[in-house]
Amino acid sequence: MATRQLAKQLGIIRSVSKPSPGGQSHNQRKLRQLFDYLIIIDFESTCWKDGRRCQEIIEFPAVLLNTSNGEIETEFHMYIQPQEHPTLSEFCIELTGIKQNQVDEGVPLHISLSQFSKWIQKIQKEKNIVFGSTCAAPEEKLCAFVTWS
Repeated sequence: MATRQLAKQLGIIRSVSKPSPGGQSHNQRKLRQLFDYLIIIDFESTCWKDGRRCQEIIEFPAVLLNTSNGEIETEFHMYIQPQEHPTLSEFCIELTGIKQNQVDEGVPLHISLSQFSKWIQKIQKEKNIVFGSTCAAPEEKLCAFVTWS
């Protein structure tokens, strides 16, 4: 399911009616979104057909979604080296589409978390984003995290 469709289905962003040529009715005015931005994270992890082992994150993707227009404004992406079970199962490769060489060339999870933190700080400054506050100043943009994993 596309990110925009999922966000609409969950009620995080709302559909906006197009104005008629004769003007806008009350129902057609642009609706104020609860959040100005969403950071959507969709981890992929190691997996086996029997499901009997602990899973480890092997892909760390995130996007910054502008809820006013449904556009993705920036992305973060890293492959992660699994530590406990460094060799991906054939089942995992087929299910995720992630290849062994991608995780072999990836980074340890703690490095990815550090880079993600820097990415967050950068977009906070660039876009004037704040988290977890419904009392944001008018110039501040509210942002929330959403995960599909």
